[in-house]
Amino acid sequence: MRMPSPADHLRFFNAREEIERHFTVLPHWEQPGATYFVTFRLGDSIPQGKLDEWSKQRDRWLATHAEPWNEEDEAEYHQLFSASIERWLDLGHGACVLRNPKVAGIVRSSLQHFQRQRCAQHAFVVMPNHVHVLLTVLDGHSMSDLVHSWKSFTAHEINKLLGISGSLWQRDYFDRMIRDSVHFWNCVRYIRRNPVKACLAQGQYSIFEADWVKTGEGGPGH
Repeated sequence: MRMPSPADHLRFFNAREEIERHFTVLPHWEQPGATYFVTFRLGDSIPQGKLDEWSKQRDRWLATHAEPWNEEDEAEYHQLFSASIERWLDLGHGACVLRNPKVAGIVRSSLQHFQRQRCAQHAFVVMPNHVHVLLTVLDGHSMSDLVHSWKSFTAHEINKLLGISGSLWQRDYFDRMIRDSVHFWNCVRYIRRNPVKACLAQGQYSIFEADWVKTGEGGPGH
């Protein structure tokens, strides 16, 4: 018989509860205390031509798929559009300043700064040109505010470290509310495997897992 996992006690997406929706460039859904898989990336991480064509295709899809989406529509959206972004990110376009361990350290520290105050970090990886985070947002806080805080602080500190100026991060971010324990552990495995998939050597990325995640379902490396 399967033993209970701490992930079973997380608050997952509930289609019967109220959803707060907002839209910058991308659609975002939020529920109080929800668990999310979030990706944000450097501004030069995807060639503009690819991004323009992706945006046109996504706009056509959105025009025929009104919200709220059902589970099948959401899965199709992420298969068609999120997966493309992830493939392009792993190709290592742009200056990839997060490959620098000092720069990655700034991002890592920022992600952990609000631990147990505004969020519970379960796992994350800082890749050369993007970041994946699996976390639960604590009651009274929002995913959008957390991402804004991380990006604002790290941009200032990284620009200061590198002696550069201007925008660092892409304006928007990708997020997906976790639906259940199976989805949660799939995201853990994605984070674990992302550096290998992108053919990165040790020192070219920074990865974190909470202790209970390391010893949880599947264990490290599975």
